[in-house]
Amino acid sequence: MAIVLGIESSCDDTSASICIDGEIKSNIIAGQAIHAKYGGVVPELASRAHQQNIIPTVDQAIQQAKISKNDIDAVAFTRGPGLLGSLLVGTSFAKGFALAKGIPLIEVNHMQAHILSHFIDEPKPAFPFLCLTVSGGHTQIVLVTDYFEMEVLGETLDDAAGEAFDKTAKILNLPYPGGPLVDKYAQEGNPFAFRLPEPQIPDLNFSFSGLKTAILYMVQGEEKLNPNFLEERMADVCATVQQRIVSILLNKLKKAAKLTGVKDIAIAGGVSANSGLRKELLAMGKTYRWNVFIPKFEYCTDNAAMIAIAGYHKFLKQDFVGQDVAPLARMPM
Repeated sequence: MAIVLGIESSCDDTSASICIDGEIKSNIIAGQAIHAKYGGVVPELASRAHQQNIIPTVDQAIQQAKISKNDIDAVAFTRGPGLLGSLLVGTSFAKGFALAKGIPLIEVNHMQAHILSHFIDEPKPAFPFLCLTVSGGHTQIVLVTDYFEMEVLGETLDDAAGEAFDKTAKILNLPYPGGPLVDKYAQEGNPFAFRLPEPQIPDLNFSFSGLKTAILYMVQGEEKLNPNFLEERMADVCATVQQRIVSILLNKLKKAAKLTGVKDIAIAGGVSANSGLRKELLAMGKTYRWNVFIPKFEYCTDNAAMIAIAGYHKFLKQDFVGQDVAPLARMPM
């Protein structure tokens, strides 16, 4: 039997999870409401909140899994990428716990863990598969040929898809976190009410900076004609923005599937919780006869279950790190 404790602290969610023989037994997440009044994550405040949250979060995860801390065989933690101060809290805790218990320490790449969240529950994709990883900080198309053999086929040249959603929410004066609110309004609107450009980026790369500018100019232009524009047309604006972001993502994914011939297609990361993306991917899957894999909502945003499952597969390989390991704000796939 292998029992792995997973620790996630890359941004503003403190999370702990217990994985027993590849099965997730607990997944506790402590959020940080303090960032709402600043309209975004404040790194210094995030790291302080992690220090307050990490011990009770780990304790709750152990209790929910109905084990003792002495039963744990290894500690897996997010080494990067992420906010350095936040990562430092999780890394330091994991190192201290492993040292105190005399058990192995396992580093996990946050973006690889998002992809490996597909191995928490059935159905699971078969190798090779393509995964569109979309979050506030990353947008990538990854060819996955084994648990830890991943090739980035395309990525954003500037902003991530999640950032495009969040910046749009700011333009629309929606409170933080704005991405889910854009999704909520979009479900009531007309996705073709306005025209927004699709960036002409070569290969399988993405760009969202120009789209954000186009959204800003569109809103400003409409408000000159009608000061109540946002109040009256919020749902249509959100639906149009969401439709364009989703089309950019899926058009590239379709191109990647055609180039590789891969039929198992997955999405991961915070933006994979977006209802428009999930709906359109399922529809595209039927059209092109793909096997589509979409994670449960609880495994889309940052969580320790994905760290624990990644740690479990590294444990099977005896892939451990020493006490000299340090967090990395930027960590290549």
